[in-house]
Amino acid sequence: MRRFVAATMLAGLAFVGLATPALAHNSLVDSNPKDKVALESGPQTITLTFDQPVQGGEGINTISVLDPQNNHWEAAPPQVESTQVTAPVRPLGPSGVYRVAWRVLSADGHPVQGELSFTVNKTGDGTPLPAEELAKFKNGAGTAAPGATDESGGIPTWVWIVGAVIVLGVGIVFALRMGGKEDDA
Repeated sequence: MRRFVAATMLAGLAFVGLATPALAHNSLVDSNPKDKVALESGPQTITLTFDQPVQGGEGINTISVLDPQNNHWEAAPPQVESTQVTAPVRPLGPSGVYRVAWRVLSADGHPVQGELSFTVNKTGDGTPLPAEELAKFKNGAGTAAPGATDESGGIPTWVWIVGAVIVLGVGIVFALRMGGKEDDA
């Protein structure tokens, strides 16, 4: 019985000792414009700053600028420079609340997304992105679909389960072989 208890304890310690921390996803730490800010006129660019580098590449990261009628106002695909993702914005039109929906590929390979908003107080003379241009974004560089989710990527759960079973098995075998004779008393 002592061997079994020792083996179980050793396997548990090995399992805890070999556990690795979960990879952290990128977090938005700053934006320009700031979330919920009121502006006299629309921004020329949207800049998002993350706590870790963002993976770049065509069609990987998206920033959408949407007015209250869900018209798109982004002017080109976003560009990545280390922890910053920037996208140019068309001259804005109607005053009101604009949403910035973003989706980036985290340093650990997971997609991360979110939204922020800003209010434009004065009406501008810009026009939204035409539908045919929006289609080019979707087919090429893409625009973020607000509320879209993608939970793919990362290490599958079954790999962790198999690893845990192997570690537990090795720990039990090791503990049983290390134990000497059992005390009969």
